[in-house]
Amino acid sequence: MPRSFSLRAALKDRRIKVRTGLGALLAANLAAAVFVFHPLGGSVEDLARQMQSKRQDLTQQTQRLERTRSLVGKVQQAKVEGDKFLDECTMERRSAFSSVLIDVDKMAVDSGMKPKDSSYVLDPVEGSDTILQMTISQNFEGGYESLTKFVNMLDKSPRFLIIDSLQAQPQSTGGLSLTLRLFAFVRESAKGQS
Repeated sequence: MPRSFSLRAALKDRRIKVRTGLGALLAANLAAAVFVFHPLGGSVEDLARQMQSKRQDLTQQTQRLERTRSLVGKVQQAKVEGDKFLDECTMERRSAFSSVLIDVDKMAVDSGMKPKDSSYVLDPVEGSDTILQMTISQNFEGGYESLTKFVNMLDKSPRFLIIDSLQAQPQSTGGLSLTLRLFAFVRESAKGQS
């Protein structure tokens, strides 16, 4: 049986296909326009701003790194210098008492002061397990010139002595009665023995 050919049906069918094709092309063009005007990574200007911002961040981070490296070097140098200072300015506990008291008495006699009674106390230094503070309290008698010479000798002593307090009272004999309180620092031996 022969088919009947309908021109009108064929044209309708083609129009639908063409319209569908044109609709698809229009949708593709709209999608392309969206990507052109609003790219996924941002516009060229946005990308340039982001790149500039990242460069500034990198520069700042590099500067922070250099400052940190500098601080690390300074901390290491301070540790070495601190250890050297402690070695030079502290005394071993087993010899500290006698050597400090002998040195102070010798300076007093050399300056013209007369040593009297003395006492000492050993206290721990906060934050250290190995350093102790020795507090020496001692009385002297002598003249004003002897006192200034004695204080000068204490100041120039090779030992690290700190004058905490100094009280001088005139005596009826014309001299001075001196009460002196000094600090010296003592380190425990490596084994913690006295």
